[in-house]
Formats: sequence, structure tokens, C-alpha cells
Amino acid sequence: MACMMLSGTEQEGFDQAFIEEAIFGRLKDDNRDVVMSALSSLETFRKQVNPEVIVSSLLNIFQKADLSKDGKWYKVLERAVKILVKEKILKEKKELLDATVMQLLPFMTITNANSKSSDWKMAVCLSESDLCSLHPLLKGWPEALEEAIKSTESAELVGVANEKMILLLSGNLTSGDPLLLLQMVDDLILVAETESDSVGQKVTTHIIGSVLVQCCCNTQMKENYFPVAIRVFRFLDKKIKNLRTYEPEEETPLNWSVETAEETLVPKDLLSAYIGKLSSDETAHAEESAMVLFLLKNFINGLKPPLSFSKEESWWNPESLNQSSQDYLHLLLGLFDLLVSGASEGSDALQYRALMNLLFKVHLKDSEVLFKFLSILWTYSYNLSNQLNYEVSAMLQTQALYIGYALLESQTNQKKKKLLSPSSPVVISLLINLGSPVSEVRRAALNCLHSLRGIKDSLFHPVLHHLEEKTEEIVSDPTYIAQIMGTLFEELETQPKQKSQKKKLLEALENILDCVQNPIFPSYIARNLLKILHEIHGEMVLSHLLPVLDRLLEKVSKKPEEMLKDEVILLHLILGKFNEYSATLLCKNQQSLDLFIKSLHADKKIYEEIPAFQITALGQITKPFFAAVSDGMVQQKLLKVLFDLLLNCKNPLCAQTISSVFKGITVCAEQIVRELEPPKKTKSPATVQQTRREKMQQQRKPQDAELAPETNHFSWQRVMLILELLQHKKKLRRPQALVPALFNLLSRCLEPMASEEENMEYTKQLILSCLLNICQKLSSDGSKVPAVILDKEKFNVELIVQCIRISKMPQTHHHALLLLGAVAGMFPDKVLHNIMPIFTFMGANVLRLDDTYTFQVINKTVQMVIPALIQAEDSDLSESSGGVEEVVIKIIRVFVDALPHVPEHRRLPILSQLITTVGGDKFLWVLLVLLFEQYVTKTVTATSSTDKDAVLEADTEFWISICCEFNVRSQFQSVMKIIQYLTELPENKEDDPGTKKLRTCKTKPKNQDGQLFNVESHSDKQLRHFKFLSVSFMSQLLSSQSFVKKIVEYEGREELQELEQRLLEEVLHYINTVASSVEGNVDKPTAKFWRVLLSKCYDMLDKVNALLPTETFIPVIGGLMMNQLPSVRRKAMDLLNNKVQQRTKWQKSQILQLLELVPELIAIVKCRRKEEEEEQAINRQTALFSLKLLCKGFGTENPAPFVPVLKTAIDLISSEKEEKNVMGSALLCIAEVTCTLKAQAIPQLPRLMPALLKTLKNKKELVSNEIYLLSAITALLKVAETLPHFLSPYLLECLLQVVRLEKIVAEFGPSSQISVRVSTLKTILATRLAPRILLPAVTKCYSEVLHTRKNCLGPLMNILKEHIAGMEKEHLISHQPELTAFFMKVLDFRTEHAEDDLEEVGKIEAYIIDCLISMVMKLSEASFRPLFFKLFDWSKTEATLRDRLLTFHRIADCIADKLKGLFTLFAGHLVKPFAETLNQVNISKTDEAFFDSDNNTEKSCLLLQFTVDCLHKLFLFDTQKFLSKERAETLMQPLVDQLENVLGGDEKFQERVTAHLIPCIAQFSVAMADDSLWKPLNYQILLKTRHNSPKVRFAALLALIEVAQKLKENYLVLLPESIPFLAELMEDECEEVEQQCQKTIQQLEVILGEPLQSYF
Repeated sequence: MACMMLSGTEQEGFDQAFIEEAIFGRLKDDNRDVVMSALSSLETFRKQVNPEVIVSSLLNIFQKADLSKDGKWYKVLERAVKILVKEKILKEKKELLDATVMQLLPFMTITNANSKSSDWKMAVCLSESDLCSLHPLLKGWPEALEEAIKSTESAELVGVANEKMILLLSGNLTSGDPLLLLQMVDDLILVAETESDSVGQKVTTHIIGSVLVQCCCNTQMKENYFPVAIRVFRFLDKKIKNLRTYEPEEETPLNWSVETAEETLVPKDLLSAYIGKLSSDETAHAEESAMVLFLLKNFINGLKPPLSFSKEESWWNPESLNQSSQDYLHLLLGLFDLLVSGASEGSDALQYRALMNLLFKVHLKDSEVLFKFLSILWTYSYNLSNQLNYEVSAMLQTQALYIGYALLESQTNQKKKKLLSPSSPVVISLLINLGSPVSEVRRAALNCLHSLRGIKDSLFHPVLHHLEEKTEEIVSDPTYIAQIMGTLFEELETQPKQKSQKKKLLEALENILDCVQNPIFPSYIARNLLKILHEIHGEMVLSHLLPVLDRLLEKVSKKPEEMLKDEVILLHLILGKFNEYSATLLCKNQQSLDLFIKSLHADKKIYEEIPAFQITALGQITKPFFAAVSDGMVQQKLLKVLFDLLLNCKNPLCAQTISSVFKGITVCAEQIVRELEPPKKTKSPATVQQTRREKMQQQRKPQDAELAPETNHFSWQRVMLILELLQHKKKLRRPQALVPALFNLLSRCLEPMASEEENMEYTKQLILSCLLNICQKLSSDGSKVPAVILDKEKFNVELIVQCIRISKMPQTHHHALLLLGAVAGMFPDKVLHNIMPIFTFMGANVLRLDDTYTFQVINKTVQMVIPALIQAEDSDLSESSGGVEEVVIKIIRVFVDALPHVPEHRRLPILSQLITTVGGDKFLWVLLVLLFEQYVTKTVTATSSTDKDAVLEADTEFWISICCEFNVRSQFQSVMKIIQYLTELPENKEDDPGTKKLRTCKTKPKNQDGQLFNVESHSDKQLRHFKFLSVSFMSQLLSSQSFVKKIVEYEGREELQELEQRLLEEVLHYINTVASSVEGNVDKPTAKFWRVLLSKCYDMLDKVNALLPTETFIPVIGGLMMNQLPSVRRKAMDLLNNKVQQRTKWQKSQILQLLELVPELIAIVKCRRKEEEEEQAINRQTALFSLKLLCKGFGTENPAPFVPVLKTAIDLISSEKEEKNVMGSALLCIAEVTCTLKAQAIPQLPRLMPALLKTLKNKKELVSNEIYLLSAITALLKVAETLPHFLSPYLLECLLQVVRLEKIVAEFGPSSQISVRVSTLKTILATRLAPRILLPAVTKCYSEVLHTRKNCLGPLMNILKEHIAGMEKEHLISHQPELTAFFMKVLDFRTEHAEDDLEEVGKIEAYIIDCLISMVMKLSEASFRPLFFKLFDWSKTEATLRDRLLTFHRIADCIADKLKGLFTLFAGHLVKPFAETLNQVNISKTDEAFFDSDNNTEKSCLLLQFTVDCLHKLFLFDTQKFLSKERAETLMQPLVDQLENVLGGDEKFQERVTAHLIPCIAQFSVAMADDSLWKPLNYQILLKTRHNSPKVRFAALLALIEVAQKLKENYLVLLPESIPFLAELMEDECEEVEQQCQKTIQQLEVILGEPLQSYF
């Protein structure tokens, strides 16, 4: 309806896009009526719509409609055709017309003879339309169809009509425009290949197939014939292969054969049957297959070979055929492949075999032609270029070989003989297949060859016979054929065969090689033949291959783009035949040499993956090949070519290959010389004068240069390249021949002219490196070279030295030095003359560089030059051994002088290498001495004073590291030699006699460089510094970790001991020398230096001793302690002390040896010399320390020797004039010895203890000398610790001194050692002594210090407290009366000191009470109760002694604190007295003073505080309802009244109320057993809020809130009576009270959880 509406409306007013969308959308509809309406609309709006879209939309309708199923669509399609034909665009656009025709072609085929059917009507409609006249392909179809309808019966009409269509279309196709033909064919094939169920489409496919085959039968087409034929074949091939996949199951085979059918077109009955089956929806596979095979038959019959294709050629070479011939062969291969695959299986196998016969009959009739074709099939898979554009699979190749085998078997002998002739391709093709990677192909090829074995007079018979024997191996291994061929033809040379046999084999080989050579043979055949002949070599092979090599090289140079891949590989394979077996041909055959050289120049890479021919050719120049080229001139020519190539090549791979080639071949040095030799030239000038003379001659004769340009034409670059190659050349015969030539080149390099032209440094380095290599070849071990091999005169060492001097490049220096090193071994005398310039130069230049190569060069030079010199020392070359030694010292000096400029990390390796080379045992000490000299003379002056220490430390570390590079023996010997050298040096510079020269080791050097430390040229200060530095260093070395590690790791124990012994002797010898110098220089300014040096020597001795075994050490020390010099004695003792302290395990024999030293040490302790008093004091201290250490280490097991030690020490401390430091040491010694001797020290106590206590009495000395004080305390501590039970006679004095010490020690702080020791001493006295001994002593001590030193009572009480704490229960019970009496006495301390400072008295009383409490805490209830009441009674005895009350209340408070809840058991009697005391000290109740003293108020406050605190604790810890109603009433009023007791002033009152009273009242409220008493308590507190004093009112408020906090919600019952009082206070005149009242109310609200503001 919409479409009709659209058609009826006017055209204006509609958008074009809308119209297009509306119409074309409806055209796609499945409903016929909708489509019909849309077509009507389309006709209306046709001009407004895109014509191309119209055509495509209309064609879509045809695509959708199938008239055979729904004939009603005919009307729609008819209308569509009419619209379509009217479109002008079809005339304008050929592509659109083609597409239209191709899509409508299935609708034009006649599939039904019924004129009323819609198919028929549609076909007629299309034929009658203008479409046939528009397209050339359909020209004449309306007439043809009309004629067919008229002249044929309806039964045959379908067949006839289709036949006419086939003929018409094929005729139109071939006679049409040739340019459009291929496109038309492609379009038709596309239509034919369209998959559809439509009958018309399927019939169309066969019609098109027939049309195309018919075209191929037509020879009118010329240039397009084969392109069409290939397209048609591909179509048929595809169709057949598709049909093969549909094997009919129940379909009956047709009684039809390809052979019987004679028609050139598809038989009509077959086509009719096919259409009939399709129309009735049956499968028609059999008919379809038959029709396609018929087409294939027609195609085979119709296919014509091109005129240019000659079947007479012995080889059909795909590489040389033109395009038509290639296409023809392509079709033959395709047909063969298709037919063979069909003939092998399937229902149509017989048909295919018939077609195969037809193919052979039509195209390959002659057997020779057939075998040429088969040869292509057999070998084409090896073709890399694929000119035929066809892939021959291994399957097809095998099938072809088996067909070939069947054919060969059927051939006559005559035919076989012809096939075996060299012109036939059969044998060659089969031979190639023996190398196939597929085993089945190899088997089939062998079968073919076996079928030819009967022809014995054939040229190939010997080869075939040999192959027959190896059938299994060939089948198993694809590479075996090459091996067989190699073995077979190798026998030509080796095995003695008959001449005729040899000749036959040779002919066969020549024949095969001629095939390679022959241009008519394809290159892939030649390539594969050569693969088979891979292992056959020799002159004959190469000479036969030269023509093809020439041809291919010519093609490479002229037409490289035409080179096939097979040809390229073939050329590589031919080049492979240039080897050691064929190399002699190069000497005989000039062509072979020329071609080889030509191939060496063929540098073009044709295929990326295949290397250039040049590289392959170069690879053939191997060592055997080059050696096989017997002619020296040919070798020379090849070398020249190689060098020229290298000079001119731009390809790095080529250069690399040439380098490898040259490295591999063995070359005679004379050949290299010819390449290196510049044009003849006069001998190089040896002197400066000659050089100048030559320069003058050159200036005078410039014309000479012009006359002989060749002399100047000298390529340094070529020389450099050759020299570079020589660097790594190992296989060089007679290398010495190069030496003169290289020196000649070197002299040219050094000419000023050469240097100006270009930088010659690299060339020099190459020459020097080559010379070095030659030296190493001639003398691998660096020994001398006989003059027969190389005359030393030819070796110009001066030229090398000149090279070093002239050049500025470090690398050149390196090469020259390495060369000199090598020469030194060969010609030591020549180097010896130039040795110092070399090493001086090294010191000035080379050593300063920092790189690994330089480092290696220095090492090499040192390693090679110096051993050569040392070697020269033993020969007759050197005048005296001293001369060489002097030279070595000079060399070491050069290195030492250069050291500051050498990079730091290189210094150690360089010097260690140098000394290792010259010999560490002999020269390490020389190096060290020179290093010390350098530091003293140069480093010190160059270093700022602030950095000197750091520099010296760094240098010392470096020197130690040098030493530790060598073994222990070398180091020991070096130290000894340095000490000997120092001994030989004069004491001062002035003492050095002028005649005396310094000695090094063996010789007296004549000049200064050969000396070590030249006294004449250095100052006196430098000499002293040198000595000091040497000794300091040796001391540091001997104690360094690295040195000690070496000692530990050293395995020669005996040798080591001997070295240590010798070193000790040397050190002691030198100490004596220095000691005598100390004595000799006492009055001189240098005295201090000598003393310091001696100290350093002792230090060194110490270090040596650390290394000594103990057995050697002890006797040595014993001897030293007897020495006359006090300093020596002291040093010996120090060494002994160090040893004893360091070692933990000693053998018995060693201990006995050590104990023998005790008397000697006692002698030193007793010795007193006035002239050396100071040193003696130090020595005696050291001796005492030694004795202390020995006693500590060995006294326990060996006490006897130490009793005299104790006596001597006691004598010392008994003496009043003794020096305090010595006494301190003696005291420490006493401490140690007593501790060790234990009971054996008891006899000495009567002398020891008084003396010891005497030292402690002298307070002034003790305070002034802390160490002395510590020593005295330690001594007393150790005695008390060791012998506590024997101290009773001295205990009182001990206690007195200890309590005194407490005061002194306080200054040092609690953590100081003195404090710790005193504390330990007090503990020992308190815990180690029995109560029966200690208690009387304490009582006496108390009496002693009570009046004189009250401040000592604290420590005394602490001792007693600690003692009581440690007492056992029985002891406590037995001594309780005594202790009670003592405490009754001491508790009167306050009473006795009533007028003293209250604070001081309080502190001491605290110690006493603390001590008492410690006893109380250990007593039972039964024991404590009487004691407590005794104290209670004691406090009340005398009214005058009210101070006792103060003490008692304090004791009660402390006991309450300790006993907590238990105290309520005893406190019942205290309630009334405490209540009375509270009233008595309340100034609001009485005006009487409680204490009859000036400080009554302070004491009253204190008493009040103790009383309140005690009550507070009672209430706090009361769990037994101690506070009864009676007791509560007794205490309530006195306690509450204290709120108005302002005793002690406002501040004191405030502090007492807040801190003591209020907490007590609050706790009192909690502790009251009867809650009915809360109300009176609360009321009493409230009454205080009406007191006149604001402070009291304030205090009452605080008390009130505290009680409320304790009672919490219970306070609610008390609230009503509290509110009036609080209301009054809200309007109190005192602002503070008012504010506190408000706070109180707020706090009450919080406590009670109720608002109270409403009550006010």
C-alpha cells in the first residue's frame, strides 16, 4: 500500500535518500506483491535514483528467486528485466553489463521444454530482451534459440538448445576482442563455480565448462591461448577434485565410456538425463562426473603444443623455454598429476586410465618424448626457480618413477640402449633421485635403474652395476649416493684395475661432468649432479667444470639479475672443487688460475640468503690447498690478490674471511717480504750526521724523485693491512727473514718525511708487534737464538730505543718495551747497553698511565728485561756481578722515584712484580729502604703538617702490603737486613768518616744512584728521621694482620723458629746499639730522639716476642730482667705481662719456668736506688703487677712461691715513706695474693690488717689519689672476702673505716667502681660474720661514732639491717634481747639530740627505725607484742622525755605501713593516747606548749603528722572492724577539731589538712563499723563551716566533699542536714569559700546523681 501511495504521489516534496531507502528496502521483501509495487514505484522515481543501485537491487531479486520452486515469481522477474534493459548505464559501464549478463546467464539456459513453465518463459523473455544485443557474448542468441525451437521436437529441445548455446558462446568468445577475452573467461569461471541448488545454475556450470573447453579446441586464439587453457584446466581440475569427494553410494554406474564417446560436445542424452534427475530432485553425481570427464577428454584432444616447442631437443629445459612452452609443460604436468591420482582409485579409475592413454597418445606418443616428459616429472621438484609454476609433490614424483619403471621394463633392448645414451636425460635424472630426501623416491629410482642393468655395453654400466650392489644402503641414507660415487671414482686412483675398466669408469665420469658443463642441461640438474659428485675431486673434475664456471662467472659480471638460484648454488658448488686435490691444476692451467682469481673478485651478492661467490672462493684457500699449489709464483700471485682485495674491499665479511684465510695458510716469510718490500732504497742512516747528509742530497736532487715515481708510490695502507694480518699469523715459515724488512720499514717510519705525511704511530706499533711475534716464535722460552737462525747484527736495538724516544704515543712505547723485553732474552748484551735509558723513560712516562694494557706492558718488560740481565751476570757479558746489582738498585730507584706519579691501584702490582722478578730475598729490603728514603727526603717536604699523619699511615699500609706479597722468609730476611743496615749507619752525620762508603750487600757503589741512603747528601735530621721511620715500620709490619696471617699459614715450623730467633737476636743487638747511643747522647739535644727510638725498638721487640714460641720467650725475658738498664728491665716485665695476659693455656713445664721468675721480680720490688728513683718506682709497680698476674694465673695450684710476695707487699705498705703509686700496686698485689693463698695468708694477718687499716685512716691521701683509694678498698674487700672468720680482732676498726668510707665515696657517684667495691665490702661484713661477733662490734662502733661522726650512723645501721635480714630464725630469737636492748638505746637518739637540727635527726632516726622494722618483720606475733608494748611503755615513762613520744608515733606509723591489716591486733591501746595527743597539740583547745624546747611548734607539727598518718593507715587497712562505736566516738571529736588547729601557721595548716587530715577523716568515715555514727561525724564537720576563720570553713568544705566521695550514694541520708549549712556558705563573706561551696555542690550532684540547685 505504501509503495502504491508512493507511486501515486507527485515527485516533488520527497527527499531522494528517503525515496531510495523506501523503494530499495521494499525490493528486498520476500512478498512478491510488495516487490511488484516497489518496482512500479521504481519506474516512477527512476530518474531520481542512482542507476548503479537500481541495477544491483534488480539483480538481487534474481539471486533470491528460484523459478523451479516458485513459478509465480516470473512476473516480478519479467518486470525487473524490462526496467533493467532500459537503464542507459549498462551501455556506458561495461563492468556493470558484464556483471548483469553473468548473473542472468543461469536464467537463459533451457532446462525445461515445457513452454508454459516459468523457467522456459524466463529464458525466452531474456533472449528477446535487448540484453543480447548489448553484450557481445550473447550476440545471435535470440535467433539461435528461435531456430532451435522451430526445428526441434520438444523432447530433444533441451539438448539442442544447450548445444547451440555452447557453440554460440564459444564462437562469440574466440571471435571477440582478444583484450577482453581473459576477463570474460574469468567471469564465466566465476559463474560456473557458484554453488547453488538451482537446476539452471548447475546446468549453466556445465554449459560454461563446455564453452571453455570448446574455446581451447579452437586454434584461432594466439597469444591468449595458453593463459585461457591454464584457466580452463584449473577449473576442470577443481571440479573433478570436488566431485571425487562425493562418492555415490547407491547410484548405479552409467553404461558410458570416455573411449566410446565420439562427440566433440557433451552428448545430448547425457545432458538430458542429468537435467531430468536434477528436476526431479535426485542426485546426479554419475552423470555430472561423466560430463566433466568428457570435457577433460575434449580438453586433452583439443590442447595443442606451441609452435616454438621442439620435442626433438634432448632435454626439455624449463629454464630456457619460452612462456608458451612453459605453460604447455605446466598443463601436461597438471593433466598427468590429475589422471594418475584418478587412475589409482575410485569408481572412475578405468575412465582415468583411458584418458591417460589418450594423453600419451595425443601428446607423448613417441617413447623418447615420453621419457623426456617423465624426466621432467622425476627432477622438477629440485628446481628452486619453478619456471613452470607447478609443484611436483613427492607422491607424484614416486608415481611417475613407478610408471617410468613399468614403461622401461616394457622397452626393447635397442630402446633401452638409446635411453642409456649420454644424450638421453633418463640416467642422469634417475641418478639425481638417488640423493632425494624421500626414501620411496630413492627406491623407485633404483628400480628404474635396475631395469636398465641388462645393457652391458652401455657407458653407465659399471656405475649402475656398482649402485645395484648398494641398493639397501642407498634406500636407507639419502647422503650415501655421494659416498658411493666418491668411493667408486676414488678407486680409479688407488686400486689396480684393468685398463679397460678404468677407462670405462673415467668415460662415465667425464660423461656425467659433461652433462654439468652442457648449457642445454638445466642448472638444477647440474646442481644436483654436483651434489652427487660431492666427494669426487681432482684436476680432471675441475678441468671439465671450467667451461661452465667461465660461463656462469661471465653471466655474473654482465647479467647478474638473470642468475637463477640454481645457477648461483651451482657456481658455489663448482668453486668447492678448488681444493687440495685439484690445486695443482692452477700451476698447469692458466685458465683455472684466472677463473679462480676472477671468482675471488666476484663480490656481488645475488641472493640475500646465499653468500657472495668471493666468500666461497676465499674459503677454498685452506692450508692444504695453498700447500698443494706447488708453484711459489702462483702462491705469490694468490697472496698478492688477497692483499689487494683486502686493500680495496668495502665488505667487512670479506675482510674477516681474508683474515681467517691468511691465518690458516702456511706462508713463507720471503713471500711476505716481497709484498712488504718498498722499492729499493739506501740503507737506513744509523747516525744523526748521516740523516742530515741524506736530507741535503734529497734537497739537491728533486729531479730524481720525478724520474722514478715508482719509488715514491708506496702504499703504507697496504703495508699496514699486511702487518695487521701478520699480528695473529702462526703458520709462518722462516719468520726471521722478515726481520731486516721490518727494521727497514721501521727506519722509514722514523724518517721526518714519513711522519709529516701521515701519522705513522699505528704503523710503528704494528711493526714492533710483528717483531715481537717473530722473537717469540724464534725463542718461545726467551733464551738466546743461535746466529745461524738470526744474526744479532740484524736486530737494531738502537732503532727500537730511538722509536721510544721520538714517539709521544703510550701505545708505541708499550710495544717497544715489550719487544725490548723479548730481545733481552735473545741478545742480552745488546739490551744491556741501552738498559738505563729504557727504565728512565719508563719511570718518566709509562708508569704514569692508568690502564690495564700499560700495566701488562710494564709487567712484561720487567719480567723479560731484568731476568735477562741477571742471566747476563752469570755469563761473560758482564764484567762483575756487582755491576748488575748496581743496575738493579738503579732500576728499583727509578720505580720508587716514579711512584708518586703512578696511579694508586697500580703501585702495589707493579712493585711486587718488579721485586718478584729481581728476587724478593735479595732486593725486597732495598726497595723498602729506598721507599723510606723517599718519604724522609721528598714526601715530608711535599706534605702539609696537618696531613702528615694521614700520609704516613697510608704509606705504611702500602709498604706493609708490598711486604705481604712475599713469603715469610723474604720478609724476615728483609727486616734483618734493614736492622743490619741501620746498625752500619753512623750515629750522627758528623761521625761518618769521609773514607767510609755505605755498603749495600756485596759491593760499594761508586756513584750516588747505586747507594741506598747517602749520608753525605742528606742532613742529620733526615738521617734520624730515616732511622725512626725504619724502626716504626718494622714494628708495624711485625704486628700487622697480613703478616701474622702469613706466619700462621707458614708450614715450615723449624725454619720459622730459626728465623724468629735470629730476628730477636738482631733486634736485641740493635737495642743495645741504640741504648748505648741513649747513654752517649744524654746531655745532647738529640737525647729525646734516642729515647723515643729506644722506645720504638722496645715496641719492635714486643712485636717479635708476640711471634715467639713460649719456650724461647721465658728464658729471654729472665735474662732481660737482669739487665743493667732500668728501661730494659721494665720492657722485659711489660712483655712478660702481655704474654701472661694474652695466653690462657700453659704447659706444666712453662708454668714452672714462669714461677722461677718470681724471686727476680721480688728483687726488683725490694730494690731502691736513689739516683734512679722515678724509674725504679715505675719498675717496682710493673714488678708488682707481674707478680699479681703470675699469682692470678698460677698461684692456686702453686701457692708456695707467693708467700714471700705477700710478705714483701706487707713490708711495702707498712713503710710510711713509700711512694703512693707503688703502695697502690702493693695493695692490689696483696688483694690478689691473699685471694689466692687463702688459709696460707692467715699467719700474715697480724701484720697485714693493722697496716691495711692504717692506710685507710689517712683520709687526705685517700681523697687525693683515687687509684690509691680504690687499691686500699680492693685489698680490704679481698681480705674480708677470703678470710672473714679471722677478722674479729680487727672488726671494730674495720667497721669504723667502712662507715667512714661511705662519706668519702659519696663524691664519686653510686655507679663508680669505688662505690660498688665499698657496697660489696659492706655486704660481706653484714652477711659473712656471725651475730655473736658482729653485734657487739656494731654496739661498740655506735658508741664510738655517736658523738664524733653522727653521719656515719646511717651506713652502720644499713650494715646491721642487712645482717638482720640475713639472720636465721633461731639466731634472731637467741639474740633478740641483745638487739632489743640495742634498739632501746639507739632509739633515744632523738631525745639525746633534742636541740639538734630536726631534719638531720630525722634522717638518722629513719635509718634506725628502718633497721628496727627489718627485725620486726622477722618476728612472730608472740615475739613482737611484748616488744611493741615495751616500746609503748618506753615512750610514756618520763614526762620530761616527750621526744620519745615523737619517736614512738613515727615507729607506729612505719609499723602500720609494713604490717598493714595485722597492725590492728596491737593498736587497740593506742586509740585513747592518740586522741589525747591530738587534743594536747590542738592550739584551739589549749595554749600550753607540748614540748619544752624552742622548736616546740615544729615538733608538735611533726608529732601531729605522724599521729594522723598512723590513724589513716589503721583505718585504711582495717578489715577486722577495729573501729568500734566506742573507739569511733573517742577519736571523732579530736580528729574533726583538728580542722580548726592552725598550728604551725597557715601554710603548714593547709598542707597538713589536705595531705594528712582530710584523707584520714574520709577513711575514718569508711572504717566506722556503725553507720549511725555518720550523722554526728557529718554534723561535726558542718559545724566547722560556721567557724570564724575562712580557712577553717574552707577546710571543712574539703573534708565534707571527701567524706561524700568515700560514702558515695550513702551520703543521701546526710544531705538534708547539710543543705542549710551549704546555703549559708553560698553567701559567705569570703569569696574563696563561696566558690568552693559552689564546687562542692557540683561535685555532690555528680556523686549523688541528683540536681541540688533547687534546694538553694
